[in-house]
Amino acid sequence: MFTLKTFVALLPLGSAFAFAFPAAEAVEGGYGGRNAQPVFYQGHDLSSLGIMEQGGAVYHDTARHDQTRAAEDIRGDGGMNTVRLRLWVNPIPGQYDLSYVLALAKRFAKKNYRIYLDFHFSDNWADPDHNIAPAAWPTTVPALSNTLRTYVRETILTFKHAGVDLSLVSLGNEIRNGMLWPLGQVDVDITPHSALVSNFTNLATLYAAARSGVTDAVNAGAAKPQVLIHIDNGWNITLQTTCFYPFYGTDATLANLQNSLHTLARHYGKPLQVVETDWPAICSGSDAPELSEPSVPISAKGQIEWVHDVIKVVKGVPGDLGQGFNYWEPAWLNMTSLGSACQDAILFDTDWSRYPKMEAYSRESVGMLKGV
Repeated sequence: MFTLKTFVALLPLGSAFAFAFPAAEAVEGGYGGRNAQPVFYQGHDLSSLGIMEQGGAVYHDTARHDQTRAAEDIRGDGGMNTVRLRLWVNPIPGQYDLSYVLALAKRFAKKNYRIYLDFHFSDNWADPDHNIAPAAWPTTVPALSNTLRTYVRETILTFKHAGVDLSLVSLGNEIRNGMLWPLGQVDVDITPHSALVSNFTNLATLYAAARSGVTDAVNAGAAKPQVLIHIDNGWNITLQTTCFYPFYGTDATLANLQNSLHTLARHYGKPLQVVETDWPAICSGSDAPELSEPSVPISAKGQIEWVHDVIKVVKGVPGDLGQGFNYWEPAWLNMTSLGSACQDAILFDTDWSRYPKMEAYSRESVGMLKGV
């Protein structure tokens, strides 16, 4: 069985690493370029916001008598200080490519939100079921490593030159089964141990190259971000670590998350974050999944309760190593299930009567991060 120790042990001496949770993530020592002191990153993934707006979405703040406002301003009033954005390499133009993500990052940075860049290192979604290398990239490990290092360096410097300091970066997305397949794919269950170590060699080489790209960018003048290793199933200590969703198994309990985070903190002594989670406002019907914490209500109030409970677990990590939380895609109006079997886990009610214009009205759960 794969453990994070197996992967970390293969990184060259001097390499730093990070973790992330619900997803959970581990984070390197040092703090984001914006602050010298530790900060608790509390944010939302707003990667799809630009696409929503281009498609006719308008957001209303119910706390201000349905005033039309930018979604990030509504979220900011609700306690958000960080925005997470995913980056694909060569997708369909406007689908999370560099120019699209950079425009969003500039917009949010001007409003003093910290920016968390989630490198997918793929032309499309990267996750444990498909983490495919960009089609145009090399197909040998040495050449791919060089391309990856240069890509990370140049991307971070592009943000710097646009006036955006990146506070956080994930090198790969949900990389439990590796990244940049097929060369960086791993089998977490392979035996014996010697085969497991050999199996992880390519991934460690590629991750080290990406990490060197961050160092190269910092040496060229970019602000130093925290660097995260992002792994899904934050409740499962055997795999750790990072994503923590309540829909995909009843083992995703708060107690198991606490066990994962505390174990990682004791073993590695590195900062930890839960960087993806959500909770349903609507989840009914014969296909509705059994949720991991059935005492939490399925409602906007339940969304608040879930988030407060998760943040309490994160902040309770020994040594003040629990340092961040992100809710995934709360403003994605035409993907309200957020990939789950529940109907709706976003933070807005939407009026479709004037489609293609989408009128979104904030739920009380938009204030979930205020005062936590």
